[in-house]
Amino acid sequence: MAGHSKWATTKHKKAALDAKRGKLFAKLIKNIEVAARTGGADPTGNPTLYDAIQKAKKSSVPNDNIDRAVKRGSGAEGGGSDWETIIYEGYAPGGVALLIECLTDNRNRAAMEVRTALSRNGGNLADPGSVAYIFNRKGVVIVPKASAEDEDTILEVVLEAGAEEVNDNGDTWEIVSEATDVVAVRTALQDAGLDYDSAEASWVPNLQVPLDLDGARKMIKVIDALEDSDDVQNVFANGDISDEIIAELDEED
Repeated sequence: MAGHSKWATTKHKKAALDAKRGKLFAKLIKNIEVAARTGGADPTGNPTLYDAIQKAKKSSVPNDNIDRAVKRGSGAEGGGSDWETIIYEGYAPGGVALLIECLTDNRNRAAMEVRTALSRNGGNLADPGSVAYIFNRKGVVIVPKASAEDEDTILEVVLEAGAEEVNDNGDTWEIVSEATDVVAVRTALQDAGLDYDSAEASWVPNLQVPLDLDGARKMIKVIDALEDSDDVQNVFANGDISDEIIAELDEED
């Protein structure tokens, strides 16, 4: 999920460790298949595929699985699915806006699972266009602080590449740019010898809703239910969870 950036980072760490690892692997593999199908099997000439592969490797997806996904996507090996990207709009309790990004080979199943996850957890589907305006398509690159301890170091590297802002997420830096500049930002980091966790186009809210502890719990419950669907790739939310509420949530886990 993505919303408040520090919370997104916390979720990202947990996702790599929790029991849903197999589900996470499957979603990363899907991304690779689609990228290879749309842009070809050569990562050097297909930056979307390059970044999808790097993200999978960072999440410990085995190289054999990655290679097979590239081959299926490019048609070099049979068994690939005809994945379709669909974005649903909805609300979590408290008026939190949700963009739900699906990658599915069955549109009806995806719609049913999204609707069920929302309705069972106090959320609801929204009409097309009623939520999308709250989000902008941006490039987001996450850099661990072990790679660059101070913000000035990051800024010197990425500003000329098109970075718009650098946010402190605790253990990581979040570099935000136009979606079209994400490859340039990632390349600038690589050229400077700085490691990064992920680089991808994302939906970033331009308006956020502050949440108390109860509201945060309800938003997280909806998002967890949505992400439990194999068809749901990403959930983006505009709920703003403060550091204090994050600390309380961590104590509850």
